Amino acid sequence: MQFEKSKTCVNLARSFAGESQAGMRYQLIAKLATAEEYPVLADIVRTIAKNETYHAKSFFDALVLEGGSRENICLEDAGYPFHFGTLVENLAFAAKDEREEFETVYPSFAATAREEGYEEIAALFERVAGVEKEHEIVFRFLHGALKDGALYKRDKPTLWICSECGYRATTREAWKICPLCKAKQGFVQIPLPFDN
Repeated sequence: MQFEKSKTCVNLARSFAGESQAGMRYQLIAKLATAEEYPVLADIVRTIAKNETYHAKSFFDALVLEGGSRENICLEDAGYPFHFGTLVENLAFAAKDEREEFETVYPSFAATAREEGYEEIAALFERVAGVEKEHEIVFRFLHGALKDGALYKRDKPTLWICSECGYRATTREAWKICPLCKAKQGFVQIPLPFDN
């Protein structure tokens, strides 16, 4: 099958567009987190945005490698999320989007690529799906913790580190103001679920 006429070609283009948009949406979430004085949370989201941009580049590179450069790929029936709300809502939206990618979208695209004889592209979709699963865990955790007022609280003693001065303390709750540099709580590093 000629690559330009394959479903895999269209799926790569959709993936490039989707990951590009996710990267931008996450930059907007990070900007909102910064405005709400959660700079460490913003940094976590910016890192995920950077990951999404790299995923877009990987899909773009696969398109060019297989089919060469072209003017346009028409995606007539493709849809992309345009939801935005409060910081808590945005983290929930992001978790939902990431879950859909790793549970449904990329496994389906990988199966199609494999059926059409594009094994390396199938493996690319599967590798990206694995990362999206980790992103969903982070977004789900951040959403729940922020919604429940538990972003800086834990059930057991946890190591909290000020991202500004490096002050450390092992307590159940992070300080409101750093005892050393007086930075606000939003500058405390947030231990993620898989950091333990």
